[in-house]
Amino acid sequence: QVQLVESGGGLVQPGGSLTLSCVASGFTFSVYSMSWYRQAPGKERELVASITRAGDVTNYAGSVKGRFTISRDNAKNRIYLQMNSLKPDGTAVYYCQAPAVLTRYGFTEYWGQGTQVTVSS
Repeated sequence: QVQLVESGGGLVQPGGSLTLSCVASGFTFSVYSMSWYRQAPGKERELVASITRAGDVTNYAGSVKGRFTISRDNAKNRIYLQMNSLKPDGTAVYYCQAPAVLTRYGFTEYWGQGTQVTVSS
């Protein structure tokens, strides 16, 4: 079955850095775009970054542009989110998403379980 498993979350101080990782299985990873979302307490889930299947095109939320970098390693079925200059508003659960995986049932979105990032002194 399709699985997305995030790791790398934790507690960091403002201005610090953290790298998240998501490993995918159960589908042909290299043919699909992937995304990172986050949900802060009391807020809606928001798109943080996305990356095309070859990793050649990326998009970022304006709030993280210039500080976060999304990347992927198709040989390892893995995507990453390098987060630099973290701010307290970066505190959220971060989710890995495969937005449109083609299965025998049609196009289906898949989500990881999330990993908690807390930015606090």
